[in-house]
Amino acid sequence: MSSNERSDRELREILHKPGNDTPGVGVLLPGVFICLDCSGVHRNIPDIGKVKSLSLSRWEDHEVEFMAERGNERMRGKYEAAVPMYYYKPSHRDCQVLREQWIRAKYQRREFCDPGNKLTYEEETRDGMLMKRGRDNGQFLSRRFVLSEREGTLKYFTKTDLMPKLTRGFLKEGYMEKTGPKHTEGFKKRWFTLDHRRLMYFKDPLDAFAKGEVFLGNKEHGYSATAGLPATAHRNGAWQHGITIETPERSFLFTCETESDQQDWLQHFAAVLNATMSPQEYTMEALFKHRH
Repeated sequence: MSSNERSDRELREILHKPGNDTPGVGVLLPGVFICLDCSGVHRNIPDIGKVKSLSLSRWEDHEVEFMAERGNERMRGKYEAAVPMYYYKPSHRDCQVLREQWIRAKYQRREFCDPGNKLTYEEETRDGMLMKRGRDNGQFLSRRFVLSEREGTLKYFTKTDLMPKLTRGFLKEGYMEKTGPKHTEGFKKRWFTLDHRRLMYFKDPLDAFAKGEVFLGNKEHGYSATAGLPATAHRNGAWQHGITIETPERSFLFTCETESDQQDWLQHFAAVLNATMSPQEYTMEALFKHRH
């Protein structure tokens, strides 16, 4: 019997163990078997582990031994040791956003490994912006929500109630010029606000809605901000002090009026990119990618 035949036979035996009856692929590092629907999510997060097909890939002896020592039941006991009772565990039938956030929380951030770990979303109060569907016309509008554990309430506030909130300070505000996604369009002057990880731009500082925004993730996930513009960029703007923001999806080009403005923006971008992302920010990132 060849080494490959022996590995295939041992893999089939492992798949008959309780909890391993998920057809499709195996994920090395956690040592689990997953369905084809979830394999795409795992492949997009390579730091979780290497994904290998059970039928199309060649499995080495040490890889089979690794999977045999682990398996879904044993790894569930490790990675789901402290899942809150209220936490929804998505199945393969749920949308990709839910499945991706569950996989990131479980394997990438390891939120549920330590029973004593205090989760961010279990704080006594939580205050933030959510989109709420209107009762009469079904339109989604931005509302401020406050979740209070002590009161056992989830309150939301209308635009009138939001006036104090709207005047809060952003990390940074100011004018920059930007060009379009092809980098051949003319640079246009826009008002920018940096609200945590959301870099939003407006035609006018008093505009109610942003014309667009850029999500700034963590630098370890393909996000960066550097001084200067690519050599291929059309430098047709009035300002010459460039900034290039790289995201996993595309590049964004900006120019500042002075070097001091450029350096100030870069310092704020660096602070955001170096900061660890919260579970809510991972969800925001996934929703942003889904919309764009």
